[in-house]
Amino acid sequence: MPMRDLDLLMLERRVEALLAPFGAAGSPGCSIGLVREGTLVLHRSAGLASIEQGVAIGPATTFRIASVTKQFVCAAALLLAEDGALSPDDDIAALIPELPDLGARITLDHVMRNSSGIRDMLELMRLGGLDLGAACTAGDLLAALCRQRSLNFAPGSRFLYSNSGFFLLGLAVERAAGMPLAAFLEKRIFAPLGMTRTRLTPTTSEVVPGLATGYLPRESRFIRAAHGFALGGEGGIVSCVEDLALWARNYETGRVGGPAMVQALQHRQTFTNGALNLYARGLEAGEHRGVPTMGHGGLWPGFRTAFLRAPGEGLTIIVITNHGGAEPGAIATEVLDAALAGTPGLAPVPALPARPVLEAMCGLWVQPEDGASFDLFLDGDGRPVARSHGVPAALVPLPDGALTARRGSFCFTLRSAGDALELESDAGQRGLYRRATAEAPMPEGLPGRYACAELGTEWSIDADHRVTARGPHAVGGPWRLEPVAPGLLRLHIPGALFDTWADIRLLPGGALEANAARARRLVFDRIA
Repeated sequence: MPMRDLDLLMLERRVEALLAPFGAAGSPGCSIGLVREGTLVLHRSAGLASIEQGVAIGPATTFRIASVTKQFVCAAALLLAEDGALSPDDDIAALIPELPDLGARITLDHVMRNSSGIRDMLELMRLGGLDLGAACTAGDLLAALCRQRSLNFAPGSRFLYSNSGFFLLGLAVERAAGMPLAAFLEKRIFAPLGMTRTRLTPTTSEVVPGLATGYLPRESRFIRAAHGFALGGEGGIVSCVEDLALWARNYETGRVGGPAMVQALQHRQTFTNGALNLYARGLEAGEHRGVPTMGHGGLWPGFRTAFLRAPGEGLTIIVITNHGGAEPGAIATEVLDAALAGTPGLAPVPALPARPVLEAMCGLWVQPEDGASFDLFLDGDGRPVARSHGVPAALVPLPDGALTARRGSFCFTLRSAGDALELESDAGQRGLYRRATAEAPMPEGLPGRYACAELGTEWSIDADHRVTARGPHAVGGPWRLEPVAPGLLRLHIPGALFDTWADIRLLPGGALEANAARARRLVFDRIA
């Protein structure tokens, strides 16, 4: 049904209110687009693309869209499947033979669905002392993956977000296509759809017309975000609202790939235990107020993106920002609410539990036997936030009273269970977490040297329980160790995106097991 002018006026004013904080003097900005039934009915921006140059964000401003890239690389693989050049069921090792034997057959489909079990390369680099702000080549990343000899879990059994899988998928596309990934995307997707401001940039040093600078908030000022890693199928695309609107239209028309590819991108599968994977192929399935959604977020130092579709309503919301402290996912949800106003049968927004109930849930929660911990706290507005491995995620209520993470790649749903909290994660996995009620002592005899062959890294723990990491490409640290429960510590690692932590579990015989957000069960044997 065509939108009436007054409906559009209401939406414009709601979007202007959401953009108002970005209009402050000297602030990086944000661009918002709303597509309804094939028409970009609204496109508004505020703030600066370059604080240094005083350049405002405009319709032609481009941004790094980070992980929104993933659906394009899945589309590229599906196009090659139509060509007969590969199949989603192909073993990834057949296309990338330098990969080691990881003890299981991993298909291209596993990596497209984040169910491969391959450890995340960004985590591997971080644990080896190299953060996103430093220089890192595609060869360095591949070498890190080739050092692996085990997985987070058996392929197809669980979900865990892995940039490694999409990095490898991009390499597989290149090799099957016989051309660079950037060239294939341009030839088969961007050019046919008129996405003239979209490109994949293998390095962050490449000059891109109209590209905004990414910024991070630091107290009362902004700093330029540092990012030096090579970029590929996991997150290398630069784009803008108009071009992403053209891509959104392709989900309805199938101009590129046809209906079969569009359906394949959004097709979901079950895990080996029968639970349904919420992650399709480079896309996350969800729902808002009873309305099914499909989309993806993007996060890179200084850049954040939300690409959110409500296919049954003919709606797509695109929010892109060069403000590293913004929350485009929350903005997109508010725009979706405004666009759905008056829709019959919308479910009400569940109410948060009363503040005393939320306050009683706050604190440090641990599961030492699995080497895991998380914090729960209330933000300045009294809303609950969970922090796991240092990464925060706002929690929203479900109709049954549970709290679940707003971020789709953060599988995190909490329910009260007496004096414990039950945490439901991917594939319906559930575990009980207990409150850490007393300050845990630092284990005795911890100082020494530890080595992990799968990282090619040595950790040295000094007498003050600080860790220095000596990896293949960098020396990191010293990082602080903090005991949180008997046999469980946190290793705090500052980073360009977040100040993260790895949960460290003490193993029999003196070894350490490191569990980061997307790289699990990395063993450091004591060598001195």
